[in-house]
Amino acid sequence: MSIMSPQPTIYQKIRDAVDAISAKSSIRPEIGMILGSGLGSIAELCTDATVIPYAEIPHFHTTSVEGHAGKVIIGNFNGVPTIFLQGRFHFYEGYSMQEVVFPTRTICGMGIQTLILTNAAGGVNTRYRPGDLMLIEDHLNLMGENPLKGPNLSQLGPRFPDLSEAYSKSCLEVMKSCASELEIETHSGVYAGLLGPTYETPAEIRMFRTLGADAVGMSTVPETIAANHLGVRVAGISCITNLAAGLSPQKLSHQEVMDNSRIGAEKMKRLLSSVVPRLKRKPGVST
Repeated sequence: MSIMSPQPTIYQKIRDAVDAISAKSSIRPEIGMILGSGLGSIAELCTDATVIPYAEIPHFHTTSVEGHAGKVIIGNFNGVPTIFLQGRFHFYEGYSMQEVVFPTRTICGMGIQTLILTNAAGGVNTRYRPGDLMLIEDHLNLMGENPLKGPNLSQLGPRFPDLSEAYSKSCLEVMKSCASELEIETHSGVYAGLLGPTYETPAEIRMFRTLGADAVGMSTVPETIAANHLGVRVAGISCITNLAAGLSPQKLSHQEVMDNSRIGAEKMKRLLSSVVPRLKRKPGVST
């Protein structure tokens, strides 16, 4: 009779993934960055880079959505030790919330101080145009799920984490200041996270605008919650890739998202190259 070995806990799985990444690079990152649809080219600015396919990291899945390369890149971004997730997992792909936020928890477990989340989003605010950048001030979790549901993992954080500043105000001020210096026009607004994978109906967009949303997307919110649970400060930037349903005469498509995200990626590269050095860890400064 064989005796089955116990399944590793989520905490042990995170440690397995952290150890695997650490074994391939001596760089200890201070900043983490998750790159959304069509935004993976931002990681090309990384020097002394080590590239690790997700398939080589324990407990990671491979990505399946166009525009998500499925690689961890660790190196120096404008002189700052940085780790990138080039692509993410989405709840709509059929993954559990635990699987969706596992990469986020892994890079947080690498010891980063700040997590920068990027995404492609639809513009709900009628002032937004494709290619614009929106700095995320807050979010609406409209996914119907929460990655912290179930028994609390005390090694990761408290049972009831506070989200009154889910997106760091100090990071937001740094991003605004850098955008002003670079003469990059940005908006500040509220991101609504939705389940997907369908795009929204015009009636839903009218409802979301009434609720206070400025942009909509199918990611970011779970990662923000998981990072805050771990005590890591979060900054978020949305690339507005299309006008939401009912605001444009043409039908929405993923190709439009990809095309416009490439335009926004160039502005985002310039902005992040200025922002990241200013978010670098300073002795005696808490997160």
